Amino acid sequence: PAPGSGGIGDPYYPAYGNGGYDVSNYSLFVDYVPTSGRITGTAIITAKATQDLSSFNLDLMLQAKSVTVNGKAADFAKPDPHELVVKPVLPVRNGATMIVKVTYTGIPSRLSYNGVSPWIGSGTEALALGEPEIAAWWFPSNDHPRDKATYQMSFTVPKGLEAIGAGDFGGMTSGATKDTWKWSSSSPMATYLAFLAVGQYEVLTGTMNKRPYTTAITQSRSDAAITRARTDLLRTPSVVNWGAAQFGAYPFKEVGGVVVPMNAGFALETQQRPVYSPAFWSGGSNIYVVVHELAHQWFGDSVSVTNWRDIWLNEGFATYVEFLWSDKHGEGTTNQLLEEYYAAFAAEPDFWRLPISNPGAKNEFAFQVYLRGGMTLAALRNRIGEADMEKLLRNWATSKRYGNGSVAEFTAMAERVSGEELTAFFHAWLTARVAPAHTAANGFLPARGTHSTPASADRIATNAKLRAAG
Repeated sequence: PAPGSGGIGDPYYPAYGNGGYDVSNYSLFVDYVPTSGRITGTAIITAKATQDLSSFNLDLMLQAKSVTVNGKAADFAKPDPHELVVKPVLPVRNGATMIVKVTYTGIPSRLSYNGVSPWIGSGTEALALGEPEIAAWWFPSNDHPRDKATYQMSFTVPKGLEAIGAGDFGGMTSGATKDTWKWSSSSPMATYLAFLAVGQYEVLTGTMNKRPYTTAITQSRSDAAITRARTDLLRTPSVVNWGAAQFGAYPFKEVGGVVVPMNAGFALETQQRPVYSPAFWSGGSNIYVVVHELAHQWFGDSVSVTNWRDIWLNEGFATYVEFLWSDKHGEGTTNQLLEEYYAAFAAEPDFWRLPISNPGAKNEFAFQVYLRGGMTLAALRNRIGEADMEKLLRNWATSKRYGNGSVAEFTAMAERVSGEELTAFFHAWLTARVAPAHTAANGFLPARGTHSTPASADRIATNAKLRAAG
């Protein structure tokens, strides 16, 4: 037996994730105290060893109080603030199931790692939300999208507060002074897609367009941005149905969304229930941010990145789905948007200096990853044709369902589906540090008539800039 590695092997974030085991389920019991901001939790983790293990790591920023492995007390230590090293009494053999129980506590809002402090808010309005970092701030895990698992989550908060999570809503149990909110995901979920939002929320449940939904809207604000957000979020079931017609069956059961009171500057595709900052509605109605985050349910949540360098498969794809929504609703075709953004940025060398197929650590959410990423797919649609493009995205979503994908795998599939050699095309759009030449080989169509600015162009670009700034 040997120790499992302290990282899963992601070149951007060597400490994230762990080696030597694969998690199948997390059962989380979390108690949050607003007056102190303290979390007290118990995590029961079911996993299978992928080697003979003398010890293994869990990603955890909080302080562990006790650890058992298969019911027996285990030694544990924290040689690094991000790592909990567990040494079972007996080695765990390759292929064996281990049930790891960790009790832990801490104040996540006070903790940072390598300059990152993802916990948002404090007191009665708090939010465990972030990408790629957040899970370690509120539960022990194998914190990387390559190791997805199912979840059962119970959140206990003082009466008068709501506790919202990812997955399917399991109801609320009322106690004398505290309430417990239950959430679960029977479909595999990456650790960063689990979340906890504590505060005062209006919780809306029901069925619309044959889709069960649970949506939560902050009650701590009542300004115009919240009113607009509420209206747009109630369109979630119809947007999901539209996406299913494009990309294949919706990968999960329940749908929904959460509008938080904080102007966090970003939205996140937390599984089945994206979390939205009101900042996206400060300038008016914004269905495009809802379309973007729901597109991630296919491209990001169901099909997740293999490594964080593959982030174009998430953000470029969701931006391209905004292009498709615009096209469908007469606010600008995909080709008009491609030409609009190319005209705006072709002479801006800084826009092209970042290779979006490998943007580098901390650059995953750069503006270029979103907008150049969406442009890449719009150009690919022109290059291989609308029918092959639709087939490609549907094949990608179905063949990788609940799994992981890399940029190299997607570009290879694009060549198989289209029957075309696309190496130069993808180099120009994903890797080259200059603007692609305006040629048919790079997916540009011959000019047709006079240019007109698509109605959706400013909204999509503004959303991308807000995400990048956030």
